[in-house]
Amino acid sequence: MTPAPAAGILEEAATHAGLDASTAIPLRTGAHAIYELDGGIIARIGKPGSADTARRELRISHWLNHSGIPTVQAVETLPQPVVVDSYPVTWWQLIPDHRPATPAELGTALAQLHILTPPTTFDLVEYQPFAGLEDRITTATTLTDDDRQWLTRHYVILRQRYEQLPPVTRASVIHGDAWQGNLVVPRSGTPTFLDLDKVSLGRPEWDLVQLAVDHTDFTRIDTDDYEAFVAAYGGYDMTAAPEFRVYADIQELRWTAFVISLSHHKPAARAEAAHRIACLRGHIPKPWQWNAL
Repeated sequence: MTPAPAAGILEEAATHAGLDASTAIPLRTGAHAIYELDGGIIARIGKPGSADTARRELRISHWLNHSGIPTVQAVETLPQPVVVDSYPVTWWQLIPDHRPATPAELGTALAQLHILTPPTTFDLVEYQPFAGLEDRITTATTLTDDDRQWLTRHYVILRQRYEQLPPVTRASVIHGDAWQGNLVVPRSGTPTFLDLDKVSLGRPEWDLVQLAVDHTDFTRIDTDDYEAFVAAYGGYDMTAAPEFRVYADIQELRWTAFVISLSHHKPAARAEAAHRIACLRGHIPKPWQWNAL
């Protein structure tokens, strides 16, 4: 979402909720737009048509906090969500003066999350690691024919490899996008989860693979920090698991497909997508350097 329409949606939603958006500070634009309003209120504008997802995030926040998992809290005195032109706007309490979690803090928080009993008052969706991937590849307008064919074959192979994994004995509550920026630590010292739109039931490995590949394929996490993450989680080192590459390859294809989806209107994304595809195809040796978008 570009800043101009996001600002208009925010203004209309704020008026409906009795808030003043004239001094709102944009914090992030993209798939979601996030603004800080006066009074310690954070506005989050979701994707068009995602009001049900927004309602689910609100329920998840309430449930996790009451289950002993510190999570960003909704402002319960405001109407939630406010839908403007199919865009849901939700209101959250500001977490001031926070920093990203350390790998050890993330490992501890995930260990607590993964043993949580699923909710009984509503259903969590099943995590879908391949959701939207094929469509992003087949509909992309910026790919060469050769890259599209390779990505399609790669996608099919990864689905086959994933479907051959041993069945899970118990699905865990997972965050779905677990990295240090989605667990923040305020002055109180209590690590707090953010971005709840992918919270679901699934294999816990999906919450472990991001730091694992940050260590093995990108060297963004050094050995000491990664070992601290493993120890805090309880000693399970995903990089030593025989199925590690299945999860790693799927995760890296997901990251690449996301950038592909942006490349039709962002020149920087088009260049980054080409770079990531070259990495996946083995044309660029590891450790890789990928730019965030």
